Amino acid sequence: MNIQQRLLIFITRSNWILLLAVSITGLMMSPPDFARGIIFGGLIVTINFHLLYRTLKKALRPPHLSSHNIIIAKYYIRFIASGFIIFVLISGHYVNPLGLFVGLSVVVASITLATLLELKKLFLKEAM
Repeated sequence: MNIQQRLLIFITRSNWILLLAVSITGLMMSPPDFARGIIFGGLIVTINFHLLYRTLKKALRPPHLSSHNIIIAKYYIRFIASGFIIFVLISGHYVNPLGLFVGLSVVVASITLATLLELKKLFLKEAM
């Protein structure tokens, strides 16, 4: 298995694991609106990540290569929908904005974690 596949599998799994861990921690240790922010933010970003993966996988698989305009259009539709959902959540005072920010950082945290683990593997392999 090459590095790209390993990273993708790790990031996809760790998104859900981090979302679950942060959500449970938020539910136990923070006010309800902050915990809701974490949960909704994590769900928004994790679902967007999976939809982007599916779009790119279908678009770049030969022999049915899609136009880059279709990929960009789908991206912007997801972006606008996410922005609208975030606007409704914040303006309706359903979530705490800081909790939402923490939830939206789930994918970034899993990508950072995956990168650090791969760098560790790379440097340990060179050291031996």
